[in-house]
Amino acid sequence: MIFSKKLGIALGLLAGTLTACQVSTPPPPEPYGALPSERQLRWHEMETYTLIHFTPTTYQNKEWGFGDADPAIFNPTEFDANQIANAAAAGGFKGLISVAKHHDGFCLWPTATTNYSVAQSPWRDGKGDMVKEFMGAAKKANLAFGVYLSAWDRNDIRYGSEAYPEAYRQQLTELMTGYGDLFTSWHDGANGGDGYYGGRNEKRLIDRSSYYNWKDKTWPIVREHQPMAMIFSDIGPDMRWVGNEHGHAAETSWATITLKGIEGKEPMPGYLDDSNLTTGTRGGESWIPAECDVPHRSGWFYHPEQDAQVKSPDALFEIYLKSVGRGANMNLGLAPMPNGQLHANDVASLKGFGEKLEKTFSSNLASKAKITTSNTRGDHKAYSADQILDDDRYSYYASDDDVLNPSLELDLGGEQEFDLIRLRENIKLGQRLDSVRISTWDGQDWQKIAGATSIGATRIIKLSEPVRATKVRIELFAPVAPTLSDFGLYKEAHVAYDIDQSPSAIVRVPSNSVKLTTGDGLAAAMDRNPVTFSELSEKIFVFDIGTQTIGGFFYLPRQDGKKEGMVTRYRLSGSQDNAKWEIIKEGEFSNIKSNPIEQVVRFSKNVQYKYIKFEATETVERGFSASELGFIK
Repeated sequence: MIFSKKLGIALGLLAGTLTACQVSTPPPPEPYGALPSERQLRWHEMETYTLIHFTPTTYQNKEWGFGDADPAIFNPTEFDANQIANAAAAGGFKGLISVAKHHDGFCLWPTATTNYSVAQSPWRDGKGDMVKEFMGAAKKANLAFGVYLSAWDRNDIRYGSEAYPEAYRQQLTELMTGYGDLFTSWHDGANGGDGYYGGRNEKRLIDRSSYYNWKDKTWPIVREHQPMAMIFSDIGPDMRWVGNEHGHAAETSWATITLKGIEGKEPMPGYLDDSNLTTGTRGGESWIPAECDVPHRSGWFYHPEQDAQVKSPDALFEIYLKSVGRGANMNLGLAPMPNGQLHANDVASLKGFGEKLEKTFSSNLASKAKITTSNTRGDHKAYSADQILDDDRYSYYASDDDVLNPSLELDLGGEQEFDLIRLRENIKLGQRLDSVRISTWDGQDWQKIAGATSIGATRIIKLSEPVRATKVRIELFAPVAPTLSDFGLYKEAHVAYDIDQSPSAIVRVPSNSVKLTTGDGLAAAMDRNPVTFSELSEKIFVFDIGTQTIGGFFYLPRQDGKKEGMVTRYRLSGSQDNAKWEIIKEGEFSNIKSNPIEQVVRFSKNVQYKYIKFEATETVERGFSASELGFIK
């Protein structure tokens, strides 16, 4: 009797042990490749934010200031940081970056490093701090706040000497310690060139590989004072430039990258082989995801002639799909008017975009689906496929280690119509998936409707037309056990959108009223067709204007994606006899290589010459090219 009782107890303990073994949670998949840091995870979750360009350059109607503007012109009498921040928040954006100093060198805070700042302007009687006002407005609108600090300074007489980097690091320290918690410290790759430089008006070049001592002296300032701030530059180290200013990542864009130097030197901002910035590198050495920066208008700064060229909600949504929807983040440039507020058209566009995002992604049409899988890790609920339909981007489905191509079938419980498919990986375990294939059931067989590579933090596939389906299959392909944390089906929403379409202030001189006197090679540049372009070896062109009064000119660079012949510097001269010439205007087309938009240049006053000569004094590589070239009244 005693023996029987003891045997029963032993068997019971054994059964309990076996049951415990059977239900214990299998270990998670081993992490794969480079992994995101905690700050990078928080950044991925943001998805979108804005970048505010507002300096004396706004008052000069330029894209890059030369550094020679009088601080007295900077006086935005109606400046309203709250209006700007609220408009960004209405657009669904999660952050706001103040361009605290652009290439013109003008500082929007009362820095101790230079006398070229708001302290020397009439705004707020020289006692204002625009960075602080943007910080307060961002906080009030529930937006994260960050700062942009240009390393290139076209005003500072010290630029190019050993003294300037120390002053730059002091500016960075002021910003890192005086404006609360920052989500980013943003550093442009433009460095060195023509500038005012304290009145020297010369060209200064620096050794981009070593001048700023980024890794040893400059970026450690950010790490010390703002450990959660993402550092942006061409090379990261936290997020990289996507390689263009269209707002588009490549169709295949990996969050990992192996950076490539040039001339045997370590890659640095503005000094690298940028051939893989857009795509990243599969299995790359570092997790440095792409940021897609793009202006809301054609240019980064406000230009009145672009008031009707604000990107529509639909255009912004397309950018969202090609940035956030390809694993990157979207950084939209906003440009306040000289009065210190956003134009009504900009506000309307942002509001429409926010509404479109909300309406499109408010309802996951697959949320009530029943899912079956070809394999589940350890056949355990901790890795069940149901987790791809919850709201946690880090709960996930996983397969066993030896199952690299699992499939998931979703019964939608009825017919659904959709045209957007969203997927996410649990990137805490790395970017594991090579690709996915999506199919729908037609009653007899599975029919492929979409496929994608480089899933990562977020992948959104836009179908060419809406699809109706009752069942969907997801096939995963990876070199290791894949993890999928999110799956959604959505239908793109449409929102009402209306802006002031008043005619632009630009009145163009009819091309047939102007005669080219130096050959006939500019026909394609004078046909008012932006698709065609002229490409010539000569760079000087003389026009017979007749008796017309001219107020300026416009130049549209080639739009075929190439840069050869783009004009970067110009000179306009006038003559009554085609012999004696007077200079009317000379200057630069800044940032034209990265953002090849129409350049409109107004003269300081209207002129009346029989002949006007256009000289391309500096072009990209060789020769001259133009999609459009003409004059305005």
